[in-house]
Amino acid sequence: MPIVNIFDKENNKIGQVNLNDGVFGCEINPNLLHSVVRMHLLNQRQGTACTKTRGEVRGGGKKPWKQKHTGRARVGSIRSPLWVGGGTIFGPRPRDWSRTIPGKVKRKALFNALSSKVKENKLLVLDSISFPEVKTKLAADMLSRFNIKNALLVLDKKDENVLKSFRNIKIVDVLPFESLNVYDVMRRDTLICTKNSVEKIQEYFGD
Repeated sequence: MPIVNIFDKENNKIGQVNLNDGVFGCEINPNLLHSVVRMHLLNQRQGTACTKTRGEVRGGGKKPWKQKHTGRARVGSIRSPLWVGGGTIFGPRPRDWSRTIPGKVKRKALFNALSSKVKENKLLVLDSISFPEVKTKLAADMLSRFNIKNALLVLDKKDENVLKSFRNIKIVDVLPFESLNVYDVMRRDTLICTKNSVEKIQEYFGD
């Protein structure tokens, strides 16, 4: 059973927390993580890229010159793909890029991602996070005390002061515990959780 330290906002160690083996201590499968992250990114694609074929480009209905006796190459339309301004051959067309990720696979991949943060000592558990007012400097100072380069902050409940204080810091993403996903966990270097959010994650996603 993994054990991690609990810190306050001033970077003082104030205790420890035992983590669920099934959620934070499972064996890591890199292929599973890669597959789920790739499918997640595919699901974000709009799939609206589109080019016009020679039949869709405006104009080109009239044969530019007669077939024979001009000395020029035979041409049927000024919208031939060989011409500037002509249609595109084999260009992108609208398509559905989405992939269905089985629930069990998605859940197992999330446990893999969380476990990887624990094994790499990239999980930071705080006693609590709260600010008396909305101020980006308060959030930035807290990050500098822990020497954090970029992070995902997971909250156990909505806190407007915390959300708005971190909003302008581009190196930090903020998510509620129920929206936790593999891509966001792996995208950032450090995973920051409160003690309560760790308990909520284990209760919400655990067996």
